[in-house]
Amino acid sequence: MGYENLLVEIGERIALVTVNRPQVLNALNAMTVEEMARCWKELQQNPEVGVVIITGAGEKAFIAGADIRELNGYTPAQAQECARRGQAMISSLEQMGKPVIAAINGFALGGGCELALACTLRIASTNARIGQPEVKIGIPPGYGGSQRLPRLIGKGRALQMILTGEPVAADVAVQWGLVNQVVALDQLLPAAREVANKILANSRTAVRYSLQAVHEGLNQSLEQGLYLESVLFGLCFSTPDMQEGTAAFLEKRPPRFTGQ
Repeated sequence: MGYENLLVEIGERIALVTVNRPQVLNALNAMTVEEMARCWKELQQNPEVGVVIITGAGEKAFIAGADIRELNGYTPAQAQECARRGQAMISSLEQMGKPVIAAINGFALGGGCELALACTLRIASTNARIGQPEVKIGIPPGYGGSQRLPRLIGKGRALQMILTGEPVAADVAVQWGLVNQVVALDQLLPAAREVANKILANSRTAVRYSLQAVHEGLNQSLEQGLYLESVLFGLCFSTPDMQEGTAAFLEKRPPRFTGQ
């Protein structure tokens, strides 16, 4: 993996991806979006990776939005294409099939917030500020914020964030369900790794099917979602992991999952 704006470290089945543009608060430019799309595909295909953690370089920002210098001067057609590329990159992260944890250190604004919304879980440092400030420069969210944010925290709170453009602090974000946990900055990555290791202790197949059931089920009717759940539930009964998991439970010992 060779990237200019991303640092990728893989060990013990965890991939730590750091957005590495601290001089511009890790803002997303076209190159970074392209590198992320390639990175997500490579991590998805890597059998040595079970969980992905994403964070930003430095202590000030996770991702402080898009690179406004690039956006300035776009034609309407170019702006739409930019939005579609960003949406596709973020959707590919959401659909990776592996849990992704956003370790939000500081500002997660605009595209940074939208990237975090597509992650499976979000852990924030106490100095985190999360928002969709696009209206302040005359545009709406463009990388999925208008769609994922209300699905996560409800229409009213999402509209408050989008229409005022004001970020919310970490303590409010956790109350609203925007993040799962808030920790001190120096405990952010250890907390993310702790959650990752709890996930990795479980059946890889069951984790993948659980992600599929939630992601696909939310875009279906309740009846369709329940049917999908039953299909995936049944499929697990043909796997060695299910047999090992039930045997370990009955024998009162830790399971030894193989990912099959």
